[in-house]
Amino acid sequence: MSPFPYTGYAGKYLRVNLTTKDISIYDLPEEWAELYLGGNGIGTKILWDEVPPEVDPLSPENKLILATGPLCGGPMPNSSRVEFIAKSPLTGIYGDSNAGGCLGPELKFAGYDLVIFEGHSSSPVYLLIKDDLVELRDASHLWGLGGYETETWLQQELHDPQVKTVVIGPAGENLVRYAAIMVSFSRHAARSGMGAVMGSKNLKAIAVRGTRGIHLHDPIGLRDYSYKLHQILRKNEFFTGVKSFGTPGLVSLMNPMGRFPTKNFQYGSFEGFKEISGETLKQEHFVRDIACFDCPIGCDKTYSYVGEDNQEVKTFSVEYETLNSLGAGVLNRDLSTVLKGNVICDDLGMDTMSAGRAISFAMELAEKGILSTAEWDGLDLSWGNAHTILELLRRIAFKEGFLGNLLAEGAARAAKILGRNADRYAMHVKGQDISAQDGRAQQSMGLAHVTSSRGADHLKAFPVIDETGYPSEGVRRYGEKYMPELIDPLATRYKAFIVKDGEDFGAIVDSSGNCKSGGTFVMSEIYWKEQAKAIHLMTGMEIDEEKLKIIGERIYNLQRSYNAIHGISKSDDVLPWRMTQVPSPSGNAKGSICHLEIMLPQYYTLRGWDSDTGTPTTETLKRLGLEAIVDKLNESFRSGSGAQVRAALGWAEPYTGPVEDEL
Repeated sequence: MSPFPYTGYAGKYLRVNLTTKDISIYDLPEEWAELYLGGNGIGTKILWDEVPPEVDPLSPENKLILATGPLCGGPMPNSSRVEFIAKSPLTGIYGDSNAGGCLGPELKFAGYDLVIFEGHSSSPVYLLIKDDLVELRDASHLWGLGGYETETWLQQELHDPQVKTVVIGPAGENLVRYAAIMVSFSRHAARSGMGAVMGSKNLKAIAVRGTRGIHLHDPIGLRDYSYKLHQILRKNEFFTGVKSFGTPGLVSLMNPMGRFPTKNFQYGSFEGFKEISGETLKQEHFVRDIACFDCPIGCDKTYSYVGEDNQEVKTFSVEYETLNSLGAGVLNRDLSTVLKGNVICDDLGMDTMSAGRAISFAMELAEKGILSTAEWDGLDLSWGNAHTILELLRRIAFKEGFLGNLLAEGAARAAKILGRNADRYAMHVKGQDISAQDGRAQQSMGLAHVTSSRGADHLKAFPVIDETGYPSEGVRRYGEKYMPELIDPLATRYKAFIVKDGEDFGAIVDSSGNCKSGGTFVMSEIYWKEQAKAIHLMTGMEIDEEKLKIIGERIYNLQRSYNAIHGISKSDDVLPWRMTQVPSPSGNAKGSICHLEIMLPQYYTLRGWDSDTGTPTTETLKRLGLEAIVDKLNESFRSGSGAQVRAALGWAEPYTGPVEDEL
């Protein structure tokens, strides 16, 4: 077999069978890179090929794919990202999660583009990758430890403080369906329950150390182009704010828009927002900046607070989403409680978004009398109770008591287990909890939540141009003729286009290995053309803007097709009733609802998806070079197997019925 033709890649991947303990090294197929780039794209391809609908996400037959992309580890700004892909234990459909830090580059420096884990170990293990040394080691002594202690233990055991780690905490071991993966302390692959997949396989950790370099197609050209893009980032009008506050700076921007979900989405603004804002967080708790590999922004921070016995406690990655889910979402205005909750979630290994939404779900059920006081497990479920918030996080991770076990399933599954009309108050799409955006205040984000391939999500399409209005960027990308509707967050016109374009471009970013914070959130110049040029300079692959757009479309259509054979269809592209039937009472969005009925048909048309089913048509799949999946997709419809899988997914459908008593 001829050598892998493209630079920038390591050109090898690992397959680790945890049942047999066999570890195999393979050449990376050339067509994987050409058709799917890497990361998210190649992971989707493997999931389609190897994890059919009948596989339970927590069974040995599920695969966990750890994948880098061609730009990861290179000189491009923000080139640190790594993807974890598997069938999600939370949703039962396509799942992935993304993390920064230094793990991705380290894996490539060790000589591997990706690792596929399969099977189930009979006892806890961790995988050590140290260049040519790749072996499974006993992790029985690490089982039960939190994330911080596990990473420290591994560094000491391996006599290497520079080793990069992937670890799960007790939540992953206990199969909490939204368990997170901790990536070298401060970064986390938190969404979709990838930590539970690791736990189901008895895979406690991965430790990676690489000492090799990466070959570049055009080192001088790439150096000069990367320098140019670094400078563009630094000159961007939003650079200073993002560098100063990170994502917590969004709190003060989103609250007046009515886009800051409060009290389980009953409101879109929070009276106590200043007390949990990025400005307050920095003023009262900031220690230092943290940057991922080759990042000029440094949006992550170290913070500290006074803990038990007046001891200083440090925490990392306190994001906008966490300030909402453990703050406004549960009506908590005490910033120290948010910080303590962040430490608990990081150490025990849980997604702060889904954990916070589970607690706000329980608090509303208590408020509405759906949960009797006998089911409160001795806790006070009144809104904003600090002790309850922190204690419930611990109980969820260890599945203690009625509430701990129930909420460990996630709000959508808990609603189905409970019955009692609890589905009214589970704020989710396709089983995944809605993140900290109210679709009534930003129409494109409401649409993005329902079209996301992994359930409710803001990062798949990442529509930020109309978030607070970016007229110059809107004009640069799409043209003057689309203004002002395109940048108006409450207008529906052109929003289907923004979402589709964002999803396709986001698939490229997640498959390349660089970061959306550098490429989209800061509204830099890194877009289709720039991304294509960087990939060419890094790899030598002949690629331009149009070819890159086809690859992005191909990846997203394959993800949608994977969900379709699990029975996901147009009927699942819905928001909870609060978003579509109850006018927002808050901020600039007051009186607005999310108009999916206008945007979704436009979106299906732009995508080339069937308007009745919301599924890619045969013509669209053939245009994208996906002819090989057409028969499998059509057979799923003919046999009804997809509908059978859909019925068994385990989460309650979002409530869309009458709401007169809620108005």
